[in-house]
Amino acid sequence: MPIARADFIEGMAKGLAVLESFDTERQRLNATLAAQRAGLTRAAARRHLLTLAHLGYLETDGSHFWLSPKVLRFSGSYLASARLPRAIQPTLDRLAARTGEAFSAVVLDGDQVVIIARSGPTRLLAYGLHLGARLPAHATSTGRVLLAARPRAEFAAWLRGRELPRLTAHTTTDPRRLREVVAQVREQDWCVASEEHELGVHALAVPLRNLEGRVVAALNVVTARDRLLPPTLQRDLLPLLQEAAREARPLL
Repeated sequence: MPIARADFIEGMAKGLAVLESFDTERQRLNATLAAQRAGLTRAAARRHLLTLAHLGYLETDGSHFWLSPKVLRFSGSYLASARLPRAIQPTLDRLAARTGEAFSAVVLDGDQVVIIARSGPTRLLAYGLHLGARLPAHATSTGRVLLAARPRAEFAAWLRGRELPRLTAHTTTDPRRLREVVAQVREQDWCVASEEHELGVHALAVPLRNLEGRVVAALNVVTARDRLLPPTLQRDLLPLLQEAAREARPLL
């Protein structure tokens, strides 16, 4: 949301940029790396790192810094107070109990999707089924459903000049091809992504709309089992997802 320049706290923005520079690729940063990733000078990055460590959001060995458990306060507060995760959780639980598969509710955040609710088997997949997991939008079924929900001009602006990393041999990295895929998703109102984020992993997603018809999230099922290859997903689980999305609409 745009705000007046006088209301913008630059120091807070820089501190958050430093905090956001930590991710799965770079779990431990020194001042030089944090400066590069946050777009700051090394001196400024160092001051922010030290301040965040003093406040308990980072831990340090004197040279490198890493996130502390205190940062989970933000995600914990969101999951406890936000309406969407609480509203959709019973639906996810019902689907998981009925099928034995893993289901998630996901929202779009920039070029990534974030899991805000999940239910199902606790088996660990590199695909990332835990709450708060962030996955690349271009290579996931949920990301494509959420991108398809954007106005065409907005999606075109999102795609323009964007690098689409290759994660497997099946990942769509050509912008023109992704545009075609998203157009198809927009038309059919669901998406299957097969082995684009991780080999052996297949996913199916549908949009979650509120009563005004606005897409607020995506609902998906993810499996790594051969018995649920894309044709089976579409035949057996697509009707369940679509029905669940319709039933959840008044709650969203």
